[in-house]
Order: sequence, then C-alpha cells, then structure tokens
Amino acid sequence: MSEHIPAWVGDTLTPVEKTEVHRKGLRHKAVSIFVMDGEQVLIQRRAEMKYHSPGLWANTCCTHPAWDERPEVCAVRRLREELGITGLYPAHADKLEYRADVGGGMIEHEVVDIYLAYAKPQMRIMPDPQEVSDLRWVGLYDLAAEVNRHPERFSKWLILYMAGHLDRIFGSILRA
Repeated sequence: MSEHIPAWVGDTLTPVEKTEVHRKGLRHKAVSIFVMDGEQVLIQRRAEMKYHSPGLWANTCCTHPAWDERPEVCAVRRLREELGITGLYPAHADKLEYRADVGGGMIEHEVVDIYLAYAKPQMRIMPDPQEVSDLRWVGLYDLAAEVNRHPERFSKWLILYMAGHLDRIFGSILRA
C-alpha cells in the first residue's frame, strides 16, 4: 500500500504518493523530533533498507504527516512507531523550509515543523529495526562539531539543522 503525504502541486496542497513527492522534489509537509535529556540529544542511524539516506545518522525521528493529521499528533505517533517511545509531549520549536538532494534521484523539499521532547527517567526505547539500525545519546555541541567534521555520516537535514539553525531550534536549551 502506498503512502500519500501532503504536498504542493502548484499552489494547491494535494495528497501525493511519498516516493513520487521525493522523485519530483515536490514541496511537502514534514515533522522532525529531537528527544533531549538536558543538553544530550538522542540521534538515530537510519536502517539500511530505507529508500533514501540509508545508514546515515539523523535526528531522533522524522516523518511526514498523514493528509489530515496535525503535526503535533504526527510527532507523538512517530515517536511511538519508530522508537517505541510513549508518554512524551513534544513542544514546537521551529518551522523551516529546505531543499536538498538526498541521493538516489530523491530530493527533499520540506516545510518541516520541528519539535523538542524531553526524555523521562528510565524511558523505554524500542526501535523498529525496519526504520532504525542504531541509537546514541550525544551532547548537542559535540553533535554540531561531529556533523561539521564528518558530514558524510549524517542526513542532509541534520547537517542543515546543526550548521544553520542550532540557536533557532535549541535556543531555549542553550540559554538555560
């Protein structure tokens, strides 16, 4: 069964099949979530079977909302589906638009709502192996430095977030 996501065709928001959206580089809605524990951020390595950006490190999780799904509902759903994380209530941190060639003839042109969620003590994490091959906690500044030194290890969107939008996304944490 193919998944349809909200994408703009011309000026009209329309449900379009997900791989077609990425092949054509259509502007579309997306959601990115960062789970934080103080200044530590949970990042994931994308499973090798992902249709784009396989094996690259990315933020905690990211996805596309269903046609009539609110972004905050999508964020909670995706934490549960991809990582088995429940009981977190992500807070909206920013909204960005970017366009990036992600390889394999795929282009991400996302209007992305970015959320921060705060880890709970003894939070259970049970990643779906179809989605995630590895997880790790890393300090936010260490992550920014690692992305700068080794961009080939990271998704295009995480590079963009760390290089150009660190303060916009994480400002409240960085100033705390």
